[in-house]
Amino acid sequence: MTNQQKNTSEFKAERKLQPQDPRTIVVGLDIGTTKVVAIVGRKNQYGKVEVLGYGKAPNKGVKTGEVINLKDTEIAIREAVAKAEYNSKIKIKRVVVGIAGQHIRSIQTREYLTRNNPEEIITQKDIDLLTEQVKKLHVESGEQIIHALPQEFKVDEIQDIKLSPIGMAGTRLEANFHVVVGKVAAIKNLVRCVEMADLEVEDITLEPLASSRAVLIDEEKEGGIALIDMGGGTTDLAIFNHNIIRHTAIIPAGGNIITKDLSTGIRVLLRDAELVKVKFGSAYPGANSDNEIVSIEGLPGHKPVEVSLKTISRIIKARLAEIISRVDNEIHKYTDISNENMLLGGIVLTGGGAQMKHLVQLVNVLTGMHARIGYPNQHLAAGTEDELKSPIFATAVGLLMEGLENKINYEEVEYDENYQMDLPEEKIPEEQNILEEEPQIDNEKLIPPVDKKRKSAWYEPIMKLLNKLE
Repeated sequence: MTNQQKNTSEFKAERKLQPQDPRTIVVGLDIGTTKVVAIVGRKNQYGKVEVLGYGKAPNKGVKTGEVINLKDTEIAIREAVAKAEYNSKIKIKRVVVGIAGQHIRSIQTREYLTRNNPEEIITQKDIDLLTEQVKKLHVESGEQIIHALPQEFKVDEIQDIKLSPIGMAGTRLEANFHVVVGKVAAIKNLVRCVEMADLEVEDITLEPLASSRAVLIDEEKEGGIALIDMGGGTTDLAIFNHNIIRHTAIIPAGGNIITKDLSTGIRVLLRDAELVKVKFGSAYPGANSDNEIVSIEGLPGHKPVEVSLKTISRIIKARLAEIISRVDNEIHKYTDISNENMLLGGIVLTGGGAQMKHLVQLVNVLTGMHARIGYPNQHLAAGTEDELKSPIFATAVGLLMEGLENKINYEEVEYDENYQMDLPEEKIPEEQNILEEEPQIDNEKLIPPVDKKRKSAWYEPIMKLLNKLE
C-alpha cells in the first residue's frame, strides 16, 4: 500500500456523512500537475461562497496539464476527496472539473439563427439554441468542443451588441463566438480518472476561465485585462474586454520547469531544488548579494552543495522571462488587432507560481503593463480559512463558483416530502446474506427496528408473526 493510499484510508474511518444535495452543494475538483484540490461549498444568504471543507493531495499522474498516469491521478483524487469529505461531513458524488493542457486551443467563429416569429422578444432560449448550433461546428479529427462562448451579438441590422440581446425583437440573431477545443483522448482520460475514483463529472471548465471568476473584478473585465494563471505544468492565459472573453491560450511550461532548471544548474535533487525555489527563490537577482550563500544537503557520501542566492535568482529569472515572453506574444495577438483592444487593467497573476518574489516587477518590465497578484478572496464568505485565499487555490475556488452559478441559496431550500435525493448505493458485503439471517425477536419490545429502505423477503412473515403474538 502506498503512502497516499494509507493517508486516504485514515479519512475513511466510520463517520456519518450527509449526502451531497445537488440543489445547493457543489464540489470543485482541480486536477493539477503538482496537486489535486477538492473544495466543497454552497451559497449563503448574501450570495457569497461558503466553503464547507476542502482537501488537497500531491499528484504525480499529470504532466503539462494532461493525465499521463490514470492510477496515480485516481489515487490523488481519492485522497483529496476523502480529506474534503472528512472536513465537510458531506459524501461527495458529483464534481465540477477543471481542464488545461497543451492540447487546448481556441478558435473564433460566427453563427446565426433565423427566428420563426420576429415579433416575439429574444429570450435566453434563443441564445441557447444559437450556442448549441455552434457546438455542432466541425473541428479537426480527434477534437471536441469544450466551450462555445458568445461575444458580440447582432439582431437584424443592429450590430456590435456587447450586452445581452434578450428583450429585443428581430428575425435574424447573430453572434461571434470564442470556441475552446480540446483533444478527445485527453478529455476522456481526465473524465476516466474521476470515474475511477467513484465520482460523476457534473461539468468541465477551462481552468483559466475558472480562475478568472475567482480573482477578477467586473471593472477589470470591462476595461480589458489579461489573467495569467501560473501552475506547476502550464501557464494559462485568459483575456477579457468589455466584459467578454476575447482570447485564451495554454503555455506548456510552469513552475516544474523552473525546478528542473534549478536542479540541473546547482546539481541537486528535484525535491531539494523545489524547496530552494519556494524558500529562497526570487525573480530579481539584484535583491541578493554574492555573499548570501545557502547550503543544500547533497547525496549520501557527498559534501553539501553551497550556492549563492544570486545564482538561484538568475536561473529562476531566465526561465520566468522565457515564459512571460511567450505569454506576452499571445497577448499581442489580441491587442495588435486594433487600437481599441487596449487592456486598461493590465495583467493579473495568480496560481502557485504567482507567489514568486519580485515576479510582479519582472512582469512590469518585460511587458510594459501594470501587474498585480490575484487572490480568490472577494467572493468568499466571512470566516473562510486564510489558506484558501492564496493564489494557489484560485482555480479550485473558481470551479466551485462556476458550479454554484445555477444553484440556489441553501437557506432558500424548502422542505419537499416528494423530493428524492440521489443517495449513494449501500453495498452489502458478499459474505452477509440477509435472506439467510435468522431474525432476532426482542421479547421485551417485540417489534424490532426495521430499515424501511432494506425490507427483505422475511419482513412480511415476521410482521404477521408479531401481530399474532399481540
